[in-house]
Amino acid sequence: RRPPPSTGMTPRRRPAPGPPAGRSRPAARRAAGAGSAGAGRASGARRRSGSRYPGTQLPGTPRPPRGCPLKLVNPSQYRFEHLVTQMKWRLQEGRGEAVYQIGVEDNGLLVGLSEEEMRASLKTLRRMAEKVGADITVLREREVDYDSDVPRKITEVLVRKVPDNQQFLDLRVAVLGNVDSGKSTLLGVLTQGELDNGRGRARLNLFRHLHEIQSGRTSSISFEILGFNSKGEVVNYSDSRTAEEICESSSKMITFIDLAGHHKYLKTTIFGLTSYCPDFAMLVVSANTGIAGTTREHLGLAMALKVPFFIVISKVDLCSKATVERTVKQLERILKQPGCNKLPLLVNSDDDAVTAAQQFAQSPNITPIFTLSSVSGENLDLLKVFLNILPPLTNSKEQEELMQQHTEFQVDEIYTVPEVGTVVGGTLSSGICREGENLVVGPTDDGKFLRLKVCSIQRNRSACRVLRAGQAATLALGPFDRSLLRKGMVMVSPEMNPTICSVFEAEIVLLFHATTFRKGFQVTVHVGNVRQTAIVEKIHGKDKLRTGEKAVVCFRFIKHPEYLKIGAKLLFREGVTKGIGHVTNLQAITTKENSLEESLGPGQLSF
Repeated sequence: RRPPPSTGMTPRRRPAPGPPAGRSRPAARRAAGAGSAGAGRASGARRRSGSRYPGTQLPGTPRPPRGCPLKLVNPSQYRFEHLVTQMKWRLQEGRGEAVYQIGVEDNGLLVGLSEEEMRASLKTLRRMAEKVGADITVLREREVDYDSDVPRKITEVLVRKVPDNQQFLDLRVAVLGNVDSGKSTLLGVLTQGELDNGRGRARLNLFRHLHEIQSGRTSSISFEILGFNSKGEVVNYSDSRTAEEICESSSKMITFIDLAGHHKYLKTTIFGLTSYCPDFAMLVVSANTGIAGTTREHLGLAMALKVPFFIVISKVDLCSKATVERTVKQLERILKQPGCNKLPLLVNSDDDAVTAAQQFAQSPNITPIFTLSSVSGENLDLLKVFLNILPPLTNSKEQEELMQQHTEFQVDEIYTVPEVGTVVGGTLSSGICREGENLVVGPTDDGKFLRLKVCSIQRNRSACRVLRAGQAATLALGPFDRSLLRKGMVMVSPEMNPTICSVFEAEIVLLFHATTFRKGFQVTVHVGNVRQTAIVEKIHGKDKLRTGEKAVVCFRFIKHPEYLKIGAKLLFREGVTKGIGHVTNLQAITTKENSLEESLGPGQLSF
């Protein structure tokens, strides 16, 4: 037949064939168990790439016909190369990870494949993974009922490789919870590979100070790493590995930020949450005490800073089943309240853990709940499965956009190391930092910036030549005078011409205050890695504020100027007074006031 004349419109696609006779499509979908598998599509398999774009197709490539069962049985050479290209793109989008679901139609209908077809499809998928230098791991299998005499299955497969730039995928997880809830013990068990003896032996390697060992309570911020290789196997210190070996053997790294649970160390906990920019938070709740002490406060902090969190109920070996269930119900009731508006998801099996990891990354309202024991090891593997599959929040495009900006490194820790000199620890919030690069650090107490040189870089306790946006590391600065540095400073590119301020405005919500919040009130302000006392200069449009009210407030730092950015999240407190908001305006100190003045010695100039 002669083709119809062009109208400039895309021709309509032929409708997909319907489900088997005698069944409506919704009925067939229900019978097939739709909704229990993950989400996302792929050619040859339905998949979720780990990015925020589930179901996207490689631009310029044709979709398979709708209604055709998606399988990878003996593809032609052209089709195989096409699938390999798609896998490369998916792995790039997911920053080294992709999840395939084999046996799902392009329109979402779960039809499954026979045993022989599934075996052939997995063989093809393995060939594709080898072609791109990746490994595959079968996450779960499930049988579906699709009006067939032959049993049909759906298989979910994780494909993982080390990214092309040899930078493993790194996720930061802040660990929150009340004192004595078992946070440090749980991290010790995960990272050391040995169960606890019931008296806190597993946590001894995490403590940084003698008084922490003596009291058993964390008072400072410590970091622990847990790796997963390309096959999804745990890589930790259990085989007497060093940190360097763990980094070399891992394709994915989880960095746990162990924060203090006691109320008197609350400022340290807030600093860890605001400064280290965690991707996720893990709230640890003791099964025998339930929601007590600072648990609600830590939960509120995670929600105020919009950090996605999941919950671990520890010490289930000490309690009866009824006590654990009571704690779970208590948590579910709080999560469902209008202030939280979360959907709790209790994880009891590997299947639940896979589903929880996928749903958690895609929907901010899902809150997985784990019940486990660090002594008996009960359900510990479920948490490891969850962490193994948990995808990053940012995709490769957002990462590249951050890397193209000016270099900006937040100074969170300062050390003096023998034979190395001054060392600073923190997070690179934007740009790229290279070994030997010249930067400026500030602001000092009088609002100036000092020149310095990055002598060497270490990331996760192993040497690194290039640091990329979003990564945490320590930078050696050589003979630079440590007394000139303090927490809250930034190291930026000299051409950036950073702006600093002592006076700024923020739109705030007063969460709690015993009386009225007025001009002249002093609060401790947390903005990123900045932590300083500020005085309320003015409340726009009002004379005073009460609990729950909003306003634009003008603050003035009482000690020295700071480097702030418009839109940055702000949290302030003083005693029981608490509030959150974001920076809306800066009264920047001009470039003239901030100009080059005098030399402070070799390699140190004041701007």
